[in-house]
Amino acid sequence: MHRKNTLPRTISTTTTINFVVALWCSIAAGFSPSACADENVIVTGTRRAADSSLLPYAVTVIDQEKIQQSFARTLPDVLTQTPGVLVQKSANGQGSPFLRGFTGYRTLTLIDGVRYNNSVYRDGPNEYFSLIDFNAVENIEVFGGPTSVLYGSDAIGGTLNLQTVGANHEDEAAGRPFLHGLQRLSFASVDNSSLSRTEMKFGSGQCWGVHLGYSLKNFGNVDTAELGKQHHTGYGERAWDSRVDVDLNGYWSLRFAYQQLDQDDVWRVFSTAFAQSFAGSTVGTDRRRTKDQQRDLGYIRLRGNELSAHLSGVEITLSRQSWTEHGDRIRAVGRRNFESFKSVMFGADIQFSTHLGGLDLVYGVDAYRDSVDSARRDLKADGGLDRIRIQGPVGDDARFTQWGTYVQGIVEPHKRIRLELGSRFTQVSARIGRFEDPITNRAARFSDDWNEFSHSARASFFFEEDHQSTAWVGISESFRAPNIADLSRFGASRSTEFEIAATELDAEKFLSVEVGVRRTGWPLDFSITAYRTRIRDYITSTPTGRATSGLTEVSKQNSASGFVQGIELDGSRAWRNGMRAWGNVTWLEGELETISTISARRIVTEPLSRIMPLTVNFGMSWTDPTHGIRAALDVMLVATADELSAGDRDDTQRIPPGGTPGYELIRLSFEKQLSNSFEIALGITNVLDNTFRSHGSGVNEAGRGAALRLTARF
Repeated sequence: MHRKNTLPRTISTTTTINFVVALWCSIAAGFSPSACADENVIVTGTRRAADSSLLPYAVTVIDQEKIQQSFARTLPDVLTQTPGVLVQKSANGQGSPFLRGFTGYRTLTLIDGVRYNNSVYRDGPNEYFSLIDFNAVENIEVFGGPTSVLYGSDAIGGTLNLQTVGANHEDEAAGRPFLHGLQRLSFASVDNSSLSRTEMKFGSGQCWGVHLGYSLKNFGNVDTAELGKQHHTGYGERAWDSRVDVDLNGYWSLRFAYQQLDQDDVWRVFSTAFAQSFAGSTVGTDRRRTKDQQRDLGYIRLRGNELSAHLSGVEITLSRQSWTEHGDRIRAVGRRNFESFKSVMFGADIQFSTHLGGLDLVYGVDAYRDSVDSARRDLKADGGLDRIRIQGPVGDDARFTQWGTYVQGIVEPHKRIRLELGSRFTQVSARIGRFEDPITNRAARFSDDWNEFSHSARASFFFEEDHQSTAWVGISESFRAPNIADLSRFGASRSTEFEIAATELDAEKFLSVEVGVRRTGWPLDFSITAYRTRIRDYITSTPTGRATSGLTEVSKQNSASGFVQGIELDGSRAWRNGMRAWGNVTWLEGELETISTISARRIVTEPLSRIMPLTVNFGMSWTDPTHGIRAALDVMLVATADELSAGDRDDTQRIPPGGTPGYELIRLSFEKQLSNSFEIALGITNVLDNTFRSHGSGVNEAGRGAALRLTARF
């Protein structure tokens, strides 16, 4: 029988953990000192290269080394111990990060500054963040809070800027040819999985470089504690990526990047009869529910630096991205439907940087156009054709265009004060050629436009001239225009909902106030951030009062207002003997006033859906560079998630009655550099062998298991 965990019981287990940590510290104190100072990180997600210690934002940077040390299976797994982030998984290969209570199309993902979100993104958890290969990512910049002034629609809860792996030819001797390679093999016992990563880098030092990478992943069924194997949680994935960087002269550089990923037969098990009940959750009835997904992204970027006394930079980026999804679902009675969509998005971004006296300006124009085609075919239980639907999961022959112009200025009126002011105008238009009218059930057309202004003001106050201790405050407007999924989504949504089109929507509006204190440098780093976001015209799935195919019919409406507020604490402490301790705490709450049904329009107050429970992460590591050794202990404590909206309570296939039980998760890892070109890493995951799932997820996570990673370089 499942044992329901709560945070008080969880915290009581830390007595044993503290004993282990204390013993480890006493042993490690005898090792010889070594330099272990942390350096400030340069980030680019604010549209300019900046030292993270100067920014009036809450920012976390996860580099490739930390990505590998996490023993992650997919990119969402990498974020699980990041402050302010909850990772939900509808399926084993489909994960969605919640940033400060928001997910889906209310968080923005960028790849090298290029918009990754498309107009098919949904409001709730979706699988699209899993369609990025973490091996192709050099580092991840996680910005908490809104960035609509810089990037327009969607950037509400936070922004994830992923920087891709390059050839790093600037680190090589000038004019000298170079050739490097990498082969990494990873294995995990909990799902009998294997991962192969192959990379090659070549070029001429400080002139040009080429990076090529290929990843092949095979995941078996996940073996969970107590529940055993979860059927149909395995799948296959393959991805490749490339990047070419060329220095044209001392002022201009050119980059071309391309990446592609394919996923095969990823099951959404929670809605099928193969699901396993967890803490009282219900089991679905579908015989099959799978998705195949393919995506690719390519861009070319021309960059100029220090072009004149006032024009310090120009950056021109052209991009193309395509997404194809094929779904196959067989209901309990044998009816089957095939649905699909294809999205092709073109983007253009022109950015300028100017220095005028004491004023630094970044300004420019960006535009994206997304073209979407969708289809659905329904079959009878005997396999015969029932009908060809008007649309697939979203409207067919659709166009979604957004363009904006922005300006951001930074000025330092005093050597210890830094002000950042920004404004943006955005225009969004949607055109849908064919969607199923919910009243007539016939094909209909739709078009509309939205214009929005956003403003932001932030200030940093430096307690010391070296900028190591900073206090900052910010107030920011943000918005999200309705997209193609809002306007024309058609089909099953949560466990008990069927969503129909909604064509009278306004943009959502948000106002965020944040304050923070940060200390950077060796040996102590810490930050405290508090924020509150006011929500207006929030688009929610609102019951229409009707039923469709036995499910509650819902439609999107600007039917809610409310707030999200929280506190994030993050810190680390280093010692000269190679020891390092770290930890973070996230507390979050959110509330919405919404209408019960479109017809009754009774106002109800409820928690924000899938709100992140109180979460504590901490750990310790010891590094001995002389002998190439690293050992680490990582702990995650999660409280019971029992603040549920009406939709959460009805989503019984993913959320147990009364909420998702809390849990504790411990990981041990050890790395050894056997030579200059060979490294081995071992990990023990879920040491306590707990049965658990992240809040809102459709599958349980793996039980105790071993992981092995072998890396060879030349």
